[in-house]
Amino acid sequence: MRRNSLCLARIATAAATLTGALAVNAGPEKIAFPDNFAAGVLYITVDRPDIKQYRELYASAEAVKAAREGRPIPSGTVLTLVQYKAQLDPQGNPVKDSNGRFVKGDIAGYAVMEKRAGWGTEYPDSIRNGEWEYSAFTPDKAFNQKANFKACFECHKPHEKQDYVMSFAQLAGTFPSAEAKPRSGAGDVNIVGFAFGPTKVTVLPGQPVTWINTDSSPHQISVQGRKTAVLLKGHSESLKFDQEGVFDYACALHPTMKGQIEVKK
Repeated sequence: MRRNSLCLARIATAAATLTGALAVNAGPEKIAFPDNFAAGVLYITVDRPDIKQYRELYASAEAVKAAREGRPIPSGTVLTLVQYKAQLDPQGNPVKDSNGRFVKGDIAGYAVMEKRAGWGTEYPDSIRNGEWEYSAFTPDKAFNQKANFKACFECHKPHEKQDYVMSFAQLAGTFPSAEAKPRSGAGDVNIVGFAFGPTKVTVLPGQPVTWINTDSSPHQISVQGRKTAVLLKGHSESLKFDQEGVFDYACALHPTMKGQIEVKK
């Protein structure tokens, strides 16, 4: 399996509670823990060097079949993300297996998104994700009351065209499989191992900054109120900055990934 990530994982790691922006009769309590998730299809495995985790994402066979046949994701679909702590060596670095992948340790938590006909009507249009609802569970499969569910709605909201599923390309079997080569030109920033390289780039006013995704995971740049498209492996996108200054940016899908642009003459 290729590495990837699903943004719904943010709900399992955020510290904030559900805010009043969501109606009290809508919410994560609708979702029961999916005890039979492992009977479905494991369609993504993910190494996350930035947070030292190994992750597995499961879907029902019916959902995978529908996506790969170009049909809508069916009602009743449950996507389950299992988060594992990576095993660490004495220096605190993730242990890798013979294939160079992280070795999973203890379970850190679960994140779940479920689609049901009629769900979502309680939410305002500004945050509704179609008929999807989100929930999170602790390692012992108890409901995680501390998860930030609103953040997941906000993160998935821009992706309506792929039914709000960030990993839809993997689900549909269309994610690029060819290796992507990094670049070393002026203004180039490579995305490798859930990190930006270089972390800071200096350009002239009007000179483009280009992000090249070499990861087997989607990424999206968010800077100064602007966002790139979701970049799959091998994809790139450029932005120009006309004013001098220092601009911080992050991956909209993986907020722990941060970088900086300095624009000066």
